Amino acid sequence: MYDSILVPLALDHGISAQTLEISRALCSEKGQITALHVYEVPKGSVSVYIGEETVERGFARARQILNEKIAGMEGVRAEITRGQAHLAIIEYAVKHGHDCIVIGSHKPGLVDYLIGSTAARVVRHAPCAVHVHRDS
Repeated sequence: MYDSILVPLALDHGISAQTLEISRALCSEKGQITALHVYEVPKGSVSVYIGEETVERGFARARQILNEKIAGMEGVRAEITRGQAHLAIIEYAVKHGHDCIVIGSHKPGLVDYLIGSTAARVVRHAPCAVHVHRDS
């Protein structure tokens, strides 16, 4: 059983509820679950064209969707941060002392073998236990 579980959620994937349920099963009686979404701001020249106001509206919308996903789930708190997904997840886990990360993953395709998925990168670099839930 873990006392502090981090559950990174991609808001556009349909496995959030399953991943959160797995984290509940792994959580100690007095443990805390944190649902984290990493908002990736568009990079390079794209950011010049969309403007800061559009980025802020997107961030606010992502926060709203995250809060809807965990509504009514006792013992789960929502957090949102900005950055590159795998780096932000690991940084958050270190900063807040999480002892487990429960992350969803998809079946790897050719691109994942070449550059790696977010889940694979988290597994390789996390300072704590990582449980990967692969949707069938």
